[in-house]
Parts: sequence; C-alpha cells; structure tokens
Amino acid sequence: MKRISEFANGQIKASCEAGTGFLLIDNPARKNAISEAMWQAIPDALRWLHAKADARVIVMQGGGNGDFSAGADISEFATVRRDASTARIYEDANSRAFSAIREAPVPVIASIRGICYGGGFGLAAAADLRLASPDAIFAVPAARLGLAYPADAIQDFVRGLGSQLARRALFTGASLNTTELKECGFLAQVIEADSLEQQTLALAQTIAANAPLSVRASKLALRAVEQADENLLREAEIIGAQTFDSADYAEGRAAFAERRRPRFTGH
Repeated sequence: MKRISEFANGQIKASCEAGTGFLLIDNPARKNAISEAMWQAIPDALRWLHAKADARVIVMQGGGNGDFSAGADISEFATVRRDASTARIYEDANSRAFSAIREAPVPVIASIRGICYGGGFGLAAAADLRLASPDAIFAVPAARLGLAYPADAIQDFVRGLGSQLARRALFTGASLNTTELKECGFLAQVIEADSLEQQTLALAQTIAANAPLSVRASKLALRAVEQADENLLREAEIIGAQTFDSADYAEGRAAFAERRRPRFTGH
C-alpha cells in the first residue's frame, strides 16, 4: 500500500511503497527553489518516511520532471535573510536539512536532472548515492551572492568532490558538469534522462530488499570512517553485532540454503 504525506503546503512531498520512499522537492515554477518553509519541512518529511512509512531507502528528486533544485529561493531573502540575526535562523534551517539527510538511518539516493545549484547541490552532497542525467549542471554560487555557505555542510562537498574540486566550486561559484563529477566520484552513475527514473528505482528497490539492520550498520560505519567519529563507530559495531541474533540473519541463511529470495523484516 502506498503512503503519502505533504509538507510546506505541498511543496515537499513524501511517499512510500514497498519499502521505497520518495522525497520530492516540488516547486517547479521556480526551478524547485527551496523556501524557508521547505527547508524546515525536509527533516520532518525524512522522519515521517522512516518512522511512519517504514521506508528502507529514500529517493530524493525534483518535481515537474525538470530541475533537481535551483537552491535557496532568493526571492524571499529580503525578508528571511535580511540581516545577521535572520540569516542565522535561516542557515540553521539549512543545516538541519543537510544533517537530516546525512544522518538518516536509511540510505538516501539523489536522482538529479537539470539545475542542481547552491542548497540543492548541498542536499545532493549530503545523500549517500547520487545518480544524474547528462544534462545536470552543478554550482555553489554563494561567493557570487556575498554569502557564506553553512560551515557544517562543507564536509559533504569535501567528501563528495575531494578537497581541490570543493575549493574550486566554493571559491569560484563556477558550474561543474557530470563528466567532472563522475570522474571525481561525486556521481555514482550518469544515466540517460529517459532511463534515470527507472534505474534509480531499480537501485532503490535492490537496497530496500536487503536486510535493514545490515544496511543501517553499514551506513553508520561508513559515516564513522568518513568523519573519524569513534562514537559513531561504536554505535555501528553495536548494531552490527545485533544482526547475528536477528530474525533476518536466520532468514538469510534459510533462504540461501533453500535457494530462494530472502524476505527480510528488519527484526
């Protein structure tokens, strides 16, 4: 059964079916630019997908079959980012959204078409896996607007792009194409536009069919290694140890012996 929920007046949409969740940035009239209300809604939508809809994997994409996201909605900056105090509040909403993706207990896949700028690029950088069509174009224009990008989110660019390309992107504001981003490892795949949705869904379904505890332990361990975080590593070790007593481990062994597909429940 498909479950659906809407946030930020329907501009952030969440849905889930058979363990595969979707987070839709749905503001196509403005190239899926993200308003303050949308930034604030992203963590809520992610929590709903995992805790209420039982998503085992989440696909993040732009609405309207066009751009992934043009980033923050600059048209509202005169109000929501008019001075240092309001800018801090706005930036905190940005940071919480990036963190919610980075720290989601299930893998997040960014499926990217067209424009992926600024905060949209940041959302993609915070994801676990990134697929894009050849026409996708990426940039961080903060330096051209006189803004500083949220400091805690820089880690995602460094991890995804590497130190030198992250510096080039942030210092120049110049655009990057899919060839560059595939070569540096930021993109897992570049897929023709007419196949992007189908192949993204196939990847998500493959992940959703695997044992949730195993995938969660792997995601935590990967984060721990990337961030050199001993606390995360210990948490990953605890969850990893739990898999050996889980019903899913027993099911995995039985399915292997019986030469059938396992049916994992997350327990």
